Amino acid sequence: MTTLKTSITALTLATFGCLPAFATDVNVLTPYMSSIPTNDMVQAFIAEGEARGWNVTVIDTRNDFAQLASRIEDTVNAKADAIVLVSTTAELIADQVALAAESGIPVISLDGAKAENVAVNVTSNNFDLGVQLSEALFTSLDGKGNIVKFFHSAHPGVYQRELGLDKTLAKYPDINVIAEHFVQVPGPVDNGRIAMENILRQHGDEIDGVWAAFDDPGIGAELAFEAEAPDSSAIIMGIDGNEQAVDMISSCTHFKMTLRQDFAGMAKIGAQQLEAILAGGTAESDEIYVTAIPITAQSLGADCE
Repeated sequence: MTTLKTSITALTLATFGCLPAFATDVNVLTPYMSSIPTNDMVQAFIAEGEARGWNVTVIDTRNDFAQLASRIEDTVNAKADAIVLVSTTAELIADQVALAAESGIPVISLDGAKAENVAVNVTSNNFDLGVQLSEALFTSLDGKGNIVKFFHSAHPGVYQRELGLDKTLAKYPDINVIAEHFVQVPGPVDNGRIAMENILRQHGDEIDGVWAAFDDPGIGAELAFEAEAPDSSAIIMGIDGNEQAVDMISSCTHFKMTLRQDFAGMAKIGAQQLEAILAGGTAESDEIYVTAIPITAQSLGADCE
């Protein structure tokens, strides 16, 4: 009898030992998958998660923050193991993030902002990026001229870039913002193009530069210049370093510089921090900055003289 019982116990342990371990379910939520940088970051995070054996589910709410809040509640109810917010501010969904925390579900953020109940936000120093972009544009204009501003305050990082612009404008009294446009998302390239076409019809040769808080509307602005004012000497600069913007820079268009954010780096660091948290540890800090790199025709080896 003892021998039979021992054999059954051994068989049971062997059987359970052959069963796969429960996978870690990580839900990635964003309202901005239509944005090239956000999509790049999400795809990089998926790869990082899959390399760790996680089941990564992506939820895009297409600029609908009410739906974003609802889908976080769904994620909590489904008892996911972790939530990753991408390109959004947790303060807009504070109640849902708090609900996740109360349920023991860690929340991290990529390209967002620090917030209560968010273990870590991994991003660029967006205020500094706004200053760098502004200084580069204003220096190229010799400290004077008229610029067009493209912005999107709903994104926490992009809003910080606006603040960087405001700070820099205070140092350059001869730089004037003669038109500005809140970029609509989804569809920021087309929205930027249409807005720039209208601005060109109103201001034409008065425009010396375009300050694009992110590359997409800058790309749209370039397309508008190509159609409406190809001989204009206006300068366009942006932030993100997406492929189409880089191609425009290397092709010697009006688009002269972008600051390339390291989205793959953000995804990698975010996954590393989440891995530590899921193992019972903590994030290294509540906010981690990843360095951006200026991209110009010169850095690309293009001869635009």
